[in-house]
Amino acid sequence: MDRRQRKTREAIFRAFITLLAKKDFAQITVGEIIEEADVGRATFYAHFETKDFLLKALCEELFCHIFDAASDHPSEHRHIFRCDAHGSVFWHLLVHLQKNDNGILELLSSRNNELFLSYFKVGLRELVISQLSTFAKRKSEKLPESFWVNHIAATFVETVKWWIEGGLKEAPETIAEYFYLAV
Repeated sequence: MDRRQRKTREAIFRAFITLLAKKDFAQITVGEIIEEADVGRATFYAHFETKDFLLKALCEELFCHIFDAASDHPSEHRHIFRCDAHGSVFWHLLVHLQKNDNGILELLSSRNNELFLSYFKVGLRELVISQLSTFAKRKSEKLPESFWVNHIAATFVETVKWWIEGGLKEAPETIAEYFYLAV
């Protein structure tokens, strides 16, 4: 993707995030998105087939950054934000939440949060699988691995929801510690 295409895509993402903070996903029209992004209809459709595809692409951009940090990618990575990844991957995610990168807090605490959490959980399960050795000592032999992975992912999502609802008063390191203690 060239620079011009990337800028257009980011403008559409920003417009979509702005609209999602104000109203339900189902009520948002492509017309509103292109007006907010200041792009043409053909330009929008050159990037996204529908607003559903836009939602999926936005979630992938927001969350793949975090999930890539756990893979074999270099420690410095860039999607729609740039950072130097270090520390646990769960702490890394919490840091981005605290910084409110790309308005992610508004999305996770908006009326549309279930949409984002469902996409988030998909990637989070993959992340948990890559980090299972971290939790190995806590797993009972009686538990199927799929249940264990789902339990860890659900615990992390609920930890994040609790932290956001509480106003993010605790440091990411503290929340990561709470999460590790709870699993």
